[in-house]
Amino acid sequence: MLDNTDIWLYYRIMPERRKRQTSNLNKSNKMRSDTDKPSSKSELPNKSIIESLPIGIVAFDTDLRIIESNQQAKKLIKLGAYIDKSLAQGTDSPDRPGLDWTQQLKSAISSGKIFRFDGVHYTRNGKTKLLRIVCAPLKKGKARLGGTIIIEDVTGTVNIQRQLANAERLATVGKLASKVAHELNNPMDGILRYINLAMRIVEQEKLDKAKEYLMQCRQGLMRMVHIVSDLLEFARSTYKPLEYAKIEQIIEDAVKTMTKDAEALNIRILRDYASNRPRIRIGNLFQLFSNLTKNALEAMPNGGELTISTRLTPDNAIAVEFRDTGTGLPAEKSDVIFEPFFTTKDKGTGLGLAICKDIVETYNGRITAENAPAGGSIFTVHLSVTGNLQEH
Repeated sequence: MLDNTDIWLYYRIMPERRKRQTSNLNKSNKMRSDTDKPSSKSELPNKSIIESLPIGIVAFDTDLRIIESNQQAKKLIKLGAYIDKSLAQGTDSPDRPGLDWTQQLKSAISSGKIFRFDGVHYTRNGKTKLLRIVCAPLKKGKARLGGTIIIEDVTGTVNIQRQLANAERLATVGKLASKVAHELNNPMDGILRYINLAMRIVEQEKLDKAKEYLMQCRQGLMRMVHIVSDLLEFARSTYKPLEYAKIEQIIEDAVKTMTKDAEALNIRILRDYASNRPRIRIGNLFQLFSNLTKNALEAMPNGGELTISTRLTPDNAIAVEFRDTGTGLPAEKSDVIFEPFFTTKDKGTGLGLAICKDIVETYNGRITAENAPAGGSIFTVHLSVTGNLQEH
């Protein structure tokens, strides 16, 4: 039981304790209510998040006037006062009219639906990128405030997808080509031998007409042998030993094999080699330069000049340029000339440049083709220095 002293302490202390508890509770509630109030400081993290995103974001009103955008959007497209005009100036061109962005964006606002545009070609400062653009309406309740677009640069992703698809297709073609070539090799060899034996007999018997027919047969068969050889080379993907040489030496060795052909066609071969080039892994570079030289000579049946030059590029790669004064490249076919079996020649197999591309890629490099301003074509090989130079 409580005595009088205990009862006095209870009634003396408890009101003070309850007072302190109430005071602490009020302070806690006040602090909580303060944090719930909107402030300019709480908006800063949201702005920072939007600015740090790797995608472009643009908000616009019902008149398509831009009201807000982040830095990435300004990097991807050239923003003006209106979003439809900003998109149109990079997607419209004389040979490829773009979308009617005014109609598309206003349709997204009025319908309340999300519109998506994949693979949009946008050109800015002479460079074209592939963009994925998503447009969503911006509304509050039933009121339409405008819209937002999200812009993503998918150039790298699309290129990788194309390379993977191309690699799978080339692997399938390579296997088929190898099988067909091996199956044809033996019978063609036998046919060629019998034709040669028959030609000896008709020469002894002086049967001129029969000899003419056999010569035609032999030329056709040699044409087939050449095609099969190209198929085997395309499918083989072999690598030579890890030997090193100066790139000019490899080019000269390749050019020497074409010297007689160049002289017969009245073609001058000029050199412009940069000095102090390092020694590079030979691999299949001899075949690469042989194919490019042959390709250039065939483009100048009436004579001309072939200029071969080397240089070191700013991205630390060795560039080898083959510039001819021939007929040039068909503009509409510039994207497919390195595809297997594509050719503009009457007697071409369409595998020479495909083999070149395959060799260059083993060096983590690239090969480009373009028309020269003064006529003819320019093939440029970029060979990565990393992992391909001889270490001292």
